[in-house]
Amino acid sequence: MNSHQYRAMRDLVLSMDDALPGKFEVTKEGIVHDRAAGVGRHELTTLVVRKRLEHVMPEAIVAHTGKPDVEDETEGIMRRPDVMVIAETDMEGEGAFDPRTLIAAIEVVSRSNPDNDWVSKVRDYPLIGVPVYAIFDPRTATGAVLTDIHPTPDGPRYAARKDFVYGEDVTIGDWTISTDDLPRYRD
Repeated sequence: MNSHQYRAMRDLVLSMDDALPGKFEVTKEGIVHDRAAGVGRHELTTLVVRKRLEHVMPEAIVAHTGKPDVEDETEGIMRRPDVMVIAETDMEGEGAFDPRTLIAAIEVVSRSNPDNDWVSKVRDYPLIGVPVYAIFDPRTATGAVLTDIHPTPDGPRYAARKDFVYGEDVTIGDWTISTDDLPRYRD
């Protein structure tokens, strides 16, 4: 995709923000719509993970939820992680966050589009320089933390993956939190 196409998709996504339910993002493949973002157990999981992280992190580091997006225009990618671990000072300024300032991106897998979290973001986050990507999956009560970006013929990828099941402690960056009693999706 060229920069003109990317900017057109980005402008479309930004114009739909708050006008339609769910979350829209721009990926290498185009626009992705997560219809269930921000509802029920997804949002509760996001809240619990954010609070547990902020309890163990230094005050200058935050587990931010919400806007703005993280964007790398040269790669044609604009994402909005459920939780962004970032230094407060890196939040200053206008517009999207530079993804290279994130300490970690955390996603709670949505029921409506799990491949977005398990496939597309596993590809996109190392490509835009996010050093740690943690996935919490309320469908299966499992997750993974991906780290150690390294070059491959297909572009940067995470070299290390640590899987976990709910009930185990999980380390994201320099901080370890419990996954006890995280919400699960009901059938």
